[in-house]
Amino acid sequence: MTIGFDNKKYIRLQSQNIRKRVSKFNKLYIEFGGKLFDDFHASRVCPGFEPDSKIKMLLKLKDKVEMMLVINANDIEKNKMRGDLGITYSQDLMRLIDAFRLVGLDVGSVVITQFTKQENAVKLRKTLEKDGIKVAYHYPIDNYPNDIDTILSKNGFGKNEYVETHKDIVVVTAPGPGSGKMATCLSQMYHDNLKGIQSGYAKFETFPVWNLPLNHPINLAYEAATLDLNDINMIDPFHLEAYNKISVNYNRDVETFPVLNDLLIRIMGKQIYKSPTDMGVNMIGFCISDEEACIRASKEEIIRRYYDTLVAIRKAGDGEEALAKVETIMKKAGIEKTDRKVVSAALELANKTKEPAVAIELADGRIITGKTSKLLGAASACMLNSLKAIAGIPDIHLLSQFVLEPIQELKTKYLRGNNPRLHTDEVLIALSVSSRTSEICLSALQALSQLKDCEIHSSVILSEVDVKTIKKLGMHLTQEPIYQTKKLYHSN
Repeated sequence: MTIGFDNKKYIRLQSQNIRKRVSKFNKLYIEFGGKLFDDFHASRVCPGFEPDSKIKMLLKLKDKVEMMLVINANDIEKNKMRGDLGITYSQDLMRLIDAFRLVGLDVGSVVITQFTKQENAVKLRKTLEKDGIKVAYHYPIDNYPNDIDTILSKNGFGKNEYVETHKDIVVVTAPGPGSGKMATCLSQMYHDNLKGIQSGYAKFETFPVWNLPLNHPINLAYEAATLDLNDINMIDPFHLEAYNKISVNYNRDVETFPVLNDLLIRIMGKQIYKSPTDMGVNMIGFCISDEEACIRASKEEIIRRYYDTLVAIRKAGDGEEALAKVETIMKKAGIEKTDRKVVSAALELANKTKEPAVAIELADGRIITGKTSKLLGAASACMLNSLKAIAGIPDIHLLSQFVLEPIQELKTKYLRGNNPRLHTDEVLIALSVSSRTSEICLSALQALSQLKDCEIHSSVILSEVDVKTIKKLGMHLTQEPIYQTKKLYHSN
């Protein structure tokens, strides 16, 4: 993958601009959208962007920063899941607290929003407080955010529990969208104002990139990534009117700006921002070092989102609206699904063998394929073939039947599985064991890290265990929306 992004420059510029922003206030509440530790979308569309860049940036401001996490009580009660991690929002909240503490960031508090005495929210508060974490309840406000007089009264923000903070910068983040980060910032500012503390608000933005064209592939890839949120990139009309400059924002920020701006003026006593773009701290557009590399990567990402949508429709039985949106995005970007090289390679082998097939594009551009056999699934075969290609190993069987057949027997005879073929995780364990006695297997195992960022396509929907292994290796997976069998229930 060609590097197209200067990550060191990004951390430096983003840190500098946050310092400039906080210098205008006694305290700054900065809303962080997206992922802090594992922003893999950004790393895919801007090759060179490191998934933990935001954390590295915060660590430069470590002495001035405390973390405030926000979670919606309704999401707690419903055990809402994060689809990418397979855990609930409550579990992800715990994960984030542990992760922030591990790198040395101060976790100051947790705010539970939309609280109406939900039982699970009460339990979560007790659990957190036993660990020494401050917890506050924020309550629903009638006609929020339109009735400003009520919002800025004892019946609005006034009834929310206030969190006393101690650092200049309060980073407000959450397990997922819809948690109430912005309202939490505003509520804290309201209470600060009553206490004579001049606090301000800003947003840590990544996408869309405000100083790139509206239909730039990087911005289109963001639209494709947020199909479930119905985010639409648009020209910021307030920025255009105020400065006669074109900038890109998204519909939710543009739609809420007039009310948000009124709230900020009422709380702070003056106008600070003239547009949604003004609110954001986003230097990513200044750190693109190779635009063509980022364009190529973004187009690949859009096609991956297209295939993800197809698979989601096949599994859930609906989602045609999302498909129509991503197809429109593909047209704007001028791309077709056939532009993804691994797709045609996998389908060609599948048509030839009449069995599932997988193709991987290596970093040097070589396309490696794998077919289904009695011993291995197509993904496992393709992975072994790719490791051999990377390590320069001849086309031989890396793993003997002597090693593989006992694993098959364990799966079918003792664990009562229906599929005797080895999944990718089982193959890698077998390869790891074999590497103790085989130099060839050791060299193949040592090549495993070079699969990171490789493109991979399957002619059928893979098992969840294969999908998880592929993602852990950092590969970029797409799948045809077809099941290998005609069973109604598809297990691993």
